[in-house]
Amino acid sequence: MPDLLLELLSEEIPARMQRKAADDLRRLVTEGLVATGLTYEGARAFATPRRLALSVHGLMARSADTREERKGPRVGAPDKAIEGFLRAAGLASIDDAEVQSDPKKGDFYVAAITKPGRAAEEIVAEIAPGVIRDFPWPKSMRWGARSAPADSPFAEGSAEGTASLRWVRPLRSILCTFGPETEEPIVVPFEVGGVTAGNTTEGHRFQAGGEPIAVRRFDDYVASLEAAKIVLDAERRKAIIETEAKNLAFAQGLEVVDDPGLLDEVAGLVEWPVVLVGAFDSDFLDIPDEVIRLTIRQNQKCFVLKDSSGALTNRFILVANIEASDGGKAIVAGNERVIAARLADARFFWEQDRKVPLEAWGAKLDSVTFHEKLGSQAERVERVAHLARELALLVGADPDAAEKAARLAKADLTTAMVGEFPELQGVMGRYYALAQDEAPEIADAIRDHYRPQGPGDAVPSEPVSIAVALADKLDTLVGFWAIDEKPTGSKDPYALRRAALGVIRIVLTNDLRIALSNAFALKADIAADLLAFFADRLKVHIRDEGARHDLIDAVFALPRETGSAEGAGEKVKEAQDDLLMIVRRVEALGNLLDTDDGQNLLTGFRRAANILRDEEKKDGEGAFADPPDHHLIEERGAPEERALFHVMQAAEGHAREHVAKEDFEGAMRALAELRPAVDAFFDHVTVNADDPELRRNRLKLLNMLRQATLTVADFSRIGG
Repeated sequence: MPDLLLELLSEEIPARMQRKAADDLRRLVTEGLVATGLTYEGARAFATPRRLALSVHGLMARSADTREERKGPRVGAPDKAIEGFLRAAGLASIDDAEVQSDPKKGDFYVAAITKPGRAAEEIVAEIAPGVIRDFPWPKSMRWGARSAPADSPFAEGSAEGTASLRWVRPLRSILCTFGPETEEPIVVPFEVGGVTAGNTTEGHRFQAGGEPIAVRRFDDYVASLEAAKIVLDAERRKAIIETEAKNLAFAQGLEVVDDPGLLDEVAGLVEWPVVLVGAFDSDFLDIPDEVIRLTIRQNQKCFVLKDSSGALTNRFILVANIEASDGGKAIVAGNERVIAARLADARFFWEQDRKVPLEAWGAKLDSVTFHEKLGSQAERVERVAHLARELALLVGADPDAAEKAARLAKADLTTAMVGEFPELQGVMGRYYALAQDEAPEIADAIRDHYRPQGPGDAVPSEPVSIAVALADKLDTLVGFWAIDEKPTGSKDPYALRRAALGVIRIVLTNDLRIALSNAFALKADIAADLLAFFADRLKVHIRDEGARHDLIDAVFALPRETGSAEGAGEKVKEAQDDLLMIVRRVEALGNLLDTDDGQNLLTGFRRAANILRDEEKKDGEGAFADPPDHHLIEERGAPEERALFHVMQAAEGHAREHVAKEDFEGAMRALAELRPAVDAFFDHVTVNADDPELRRNRLKLLNMLRQATLTVADFSRIGG
């Protein structure tokens, strides 16, 4: 079967856009082919800094013929109806139509319309221009004479203004060939934005001489590019860079500091990777490692090296895009000069920042706005400090240390180093705190209070760090909820979902007992909404850990009892807000439902709930809320009825005792004791007895079962 090769050659495509662009090209072209009836065996897309390429192999040579039947009017219908049918079906005469019979509607006309298949190259020529014109680049541009306003007196005849082609960078050429391996492929003819498809491409901008390269199909395309100093496959470029970097480092007794993100980026910056080693003055090693790494990474896209002890060295790896005639000496020297200048700037910031105490840097936060509705960073620091002091008592931290760490946590935002490298906020605060002899736990809390910032980030584990990290995230969430700036859909400009997940991970990782509602200090309706947000985030987190989200619903639906505001001993029902206990309940519930007893108990509950729902429609909601009459059960009830009543009394009592001790596994086992009695009851007892008194009492017994399960979870929320 024939193969299709498509290449779009342009000016440099940003590295961050290349992978998605290759995937989009494959998706858009193959979806277009399939929509027209063309199938294929496989497709692969590639990206380099200057090109997107797509190979579709095993593509049908032409689409299949199609036959469509179009139903027309009844036989004997008015002439106008028949004329309209003939026009729509493309028939010259009604004699060209078939007559079909319907037992109910009688005879009617049917037009059999046959559409012949089309050649694949014709379909590709039709699809490709649309894919290119509508390509989903995050950002794109217009260029050249065609982009001039058509009504401009200086515009050329080809000027299209805003109708001209938009592309990520100026599109220079299109290669598009199609054909079987045994024949000479053809060029698929189409034109986009003044660029006509052909069968030539270009090699490396600097090393291939600029001569066009004729291409037949994918195999010789890859080989021709390789000969012209182009490595088409990004994964292969990454492998070359990674292998050669490790080998060069090993030759000097060093190791490359892993940086997957930088490796991806550098592989998108070069078409012919050449790996070299450079060095900088070892005096710069007095600067914190994070500063050196970020300076070299951000400014020159280079990798740093470490020795066998893990200490940073004054060597770095750079990746060039050409094989220089001098072996890369000039390239290395140029990078060394730039890195030396950048490190000199960093050392100046480092030395100057340390001359000012953190408290003095923090005093400048008055002039830094956190949010127009939430005040300055200084005002926020005050809130976080007070909250950190309160939380310290709950997490086993020294309140004074937690408050001080919170007051210093944002101070480095005004330093010169963080102004230059915002990514180092918190990290530099720790260094500056240690430099002024702050306690290590305070310095670590300054660094760690931003954590965790993502799924792979470490979770604070020291008490002071935990208190400040929780206070920082809870203040953010409470503040934005108070001003009604909540995440909507996919939009979350203030990273509130990440903040909530951070709270959840800190609480669960450190086995913390914290009532979130008490930390919110919000109006009841807003606090309830924020708690529901936490429930959703907890579902995401636990689902990622392999648990079922419906079990979280079943536990969250349980009210917790608290003392009344007046302290009169009255109990108030509120939502569950202890994340650790919620997760432990969920785990215990999941373990119960993994057993036969648990599944059968759930089945019995559902049967009871269904019966109650139907009967409550007749007798009214709450009609069976009162406890069953135990005298009636003892005197006139069936043996299975009496057994269920006694077992329920015992099991519910045992379950409540276990819940009170936070032994949720024990509570679940206690409820599992109900299973045999529930099975026997439904097997031998008629709930809707002819005797109204027995019927009503048995429905109360089922309600007692429904209420008993609420000691551990709301079984009505459990799916499956």
